[in-house]
Amino acid sequence: MKHGQSLATKLAFLSASFMVTSAYAIQSALPQIKTSLAVSQPQVEYLVTAPSFAVMFFVVLSPLLQDWFNISDKHIIMAGITLVGTAGLVPAFVSNYWVILASRLVLGAGYGLYNSQAISLISVWYQGHERTSMQGWRSAFEQIGNACTLTISSLLLIYAGWHAAFLVYGLAFAVMAFFAWRVPNDAHSNSASDSADDHANETISPITNEKVTKISPLVIAILAFVLLIKMDFIGMEDRFPGLAVAINGSQFNGSGTYLSLMLIGATLGGACYGTLQKHFGYIGAIYIGLVLLAIANFLFGFGGNNFMIIAAGILLVGFPMQVLTPLIFNILPFMAPMKLQTKITSFILIGFNFGAFFSPTADAWFNHLLSQPLSGLGLAAPFRIYGVMMLIIAALIFFGKRGMEIKFDHQGTLAPQTKRAK
Repeated sequence: MKHGQSLATKLAFLSASFMVTSAYAIQSALPQIKTSLAVSQPQVEYLVTAPSFAVMFFVVLSPLLQDWFNISDKHIIMAGITLVGTAGLVPAFVSNYWVILASRLVLGAGYGLYNSQAISLISVWYQGHERTSMQGWRSAFEQIGNACTLTISSLLLIYAGWHAAFLVYGLAFAVMAFFAWRVPNDAHSNSASDSADDHANETISPITNEKVTKISPLVIAILAFVLLIKMDFIGMEDRFPGLAVAINGSQFNGSGTYLSLMLIGATLGGACYGTLQKHFGYIGAIYIGLVLLAIANFLFGFGGNNFMIIAAGILLVGFPMQVLTPLIFNILPFMAPMKLQTKITSFILIGFNFGAFFSPTADAWFNHLLSQPLSGLGLAAPFRIYGVMMLIIAALIFFGKRGMEIKFDHQGTLAPQTKRAK
């Protein structure tokens, strides 16, 4: 555990998350790509979300590949980051939509190779408030990476065109080099796994106060929740550039600046998560995240042609998303024994990535439901529905919690009576 507790090693492992969300780095270039390649709005959005489709498969395949070929955790992460850099650079040199789409799928395979390991090992190596903070900082590192890659990509777009925007994926090789240099070999990882086995039955549920010995059915509810919030978040990111151009004119190219500022807020959300959870508890943090997410959706969905209101929505949305995301991964240890953490983490990651991949289709359905066009101000329409959904979920959690409290109080009052009856 000595290596795992050192600041340098923590930073090295957190650095692996730096490129995990870089699929979204090219979002500000979507209007230009759409025009250049003469494709539809959903097609150009799929260039951003297609990597998530590949992630779903490789999150499952990654541990199998490790077993089949006896690949260590360190080397599977290095392979994944290298694949991200290689596939990410391909669109910088080609102009065929289908070739670019294929390269984006390979990019997603790279993410999938190492994403779950970067998350689940935190639950194994760290406990208590330290684990909570590490999950928050891991989420923050994802957003720092997203912000950096998006900013660099936007600058490359402005000065050299949309092809150059993809050169940002060259950063993956620098990340891989730092990771390879500083992260210890897998003797540490193996000891962590042994530790997880030794303590698998020591995880105590905060709801029942009993040992966690099997996977909770609540994992299905968490899966549905992550699907929804990811569709919401990615849809807003994807549609903001097109909406900004519709309001400000085709010459507007400042979308990347606003998306980068949003990611700064997202980074703060991840960094503040540990403090929020400590002071308000799990349920309180969920309420904060859901209410802020609903407000962001309403600003974006009802902003009309007022760009400042639309911008306020996009600037706000990152903070609650990065309060909710580490919270979800932080409660997973209470949903299953520690020895099953990698499996349920992969399961939830599939939900996140399917939500991202399915976002263009879901948003198109919402447009059709509201009889709004897939262009112009109609791009904001789906987020009115998302905002209402967030408030409904908050209400369901509130009444569900009240119901459980009444149930436990009732059981508490019956217990003494039963004892006396004996």
